[in-house]
Amino acid sequence: MRHIAIVGSGPAGYYTAEACQKAFGDDCRVDIIDRLPVPYGLIRSGVAPDHQSIKAVARRYEAVALSDTVRFVGNVSVGEAVSVPELLDLYDAVVLATGAPADKPLGVPGDDLPGVIGSAAFVGWYNGHPDFAALDPPIGGLDAVVVGAGNVALDVARILAKTEAEFGGSDIVGHALDRLRAAEHATVTLLARRGPHQIAMTPKELGELAHLTRAVPLVDPADLPPLADDAALDPGMRKAVTHLRDFAQPQQDKPVRIVFDFFARPVRVEGATHAERVIVARTRLDESGRLVDTGEEYALPATLVVSCIGYRTPPIAGVPYDDALGRFANVDGRIAPGLYAVGWARRGPTGTIGTNRPDGFAIADLIAADIARGSQKAGRAGLDSVLTERDIDIVTFRDWQKIEAAEVTRARDGAPREKFATIAEMLDARI
Repeated sequence: MRHIAIVGSGPAGYYTAEACQKAFGDDCRVDIIDRLPVPYGLIRSGVAPDHQSIKAVARRYEAVALSDTVRFVGNVSVGEAVSVPELLDLYDAVVLATGAPADKPLGVPGDDLPGVIGSAAFVGWYNGHPDFAALDPPIGGLDAVVVGAGNVALDVARILAKTEAEFGGSDIVGHALDRLRAAEHATVTLLARRGPHQIAMTPKELGELAHLTRAVPLVDPADLPPLADDAALDPGMRKAVTHLRDFAQPQQDKPVRIVFDFFARPVRVEGATHAERVIVARTRLDESGRLVDTGEEYALPATLVVSCIGYRTPPIAGVPYDDALGRFANVDGRIAPGLYAVGWARRGPTGTIGTNRPDGFAIADLIAADIARGSQKAGRAGLDSVLTERDIDIVTFRDWQKIEAAEVTRARDGAPREKFATIAEMLDARI
């Protein structure tokens, strides 16, 4: 019998559990350990609340979670409640699937001013992540700046610009909806260091901006390359740039403007006691495609600045870490004997949800190669003994189903459910 612990219950964790089931059948027992009482990681707290079709992928994990060989162990913080060396003593293999939930710093003077927020924190706030329930972002001002040229930046801009009615059918958390209802943003500016041909935005997410009730997306025609240059793009990128070209056409006047500011690099955030403006350097691409400053600077008013420039995996005591790459140090997923990393914890924050599936199967192959057969380690029985001794209140997948049912019961009109945003609420909902 192989005993396997997976730390983290997001897509990488569940795909790895699925892969271990298929590789080892009944000859394995997998414990998926998460510090939160609820599973699914960024499916629950990172995917935009108005993208329910993407979140629905979590349903495929239920068959894995409810099998006899896999168990969800929630409300257990690895590194605090139990250490990685202790898990290695209990399990044949320990797989770190913790993702990359920490924001990469904006890295400019003034980025520590109140009002400057990383996207992991801001997205976690409107998605009901307990770590950010008390964030209280300053969203009442007229101007916001979102730094980034990817889908997360688009999500943030779209959420800021939507009306309350447009959140119908979403699972946005109640405290965020209350604040957004009262927001009076007039301009949300998306800062992108490079140009339209270098964005990491996908056509679907860009296209959504054209259908917002009170907001209009705007692109300066001067920022667009010659139309003929689009022919060299792959079809998906070409479609995305076509949306940007549409946004450069005359638009219907609406109360909120979503302005794409290309070739713009934030150099500092200014304000007496909180963010008031972002100083931006105008950039260009030289003949070799290298980004250079033009020497021009200008100011954008902003009481809210959301940085969407990347994520890092938080270190865990006793686990080798690559500071430069912001992930666990590993070679093709191997960290040390019996210790592995998968998903963003292995490769950094790249790829889509589906990218984690082949990644999980590759780690299962490594485990099969490294561990010919299971040892006599204690596995889940040993973990239960340790957690009971330390008075840790674990949450099972059946408990999670009760929490989910309670969220559905208290849903507002038109929403599938209203999330609990604190651990205490989640634990109480099991009763």
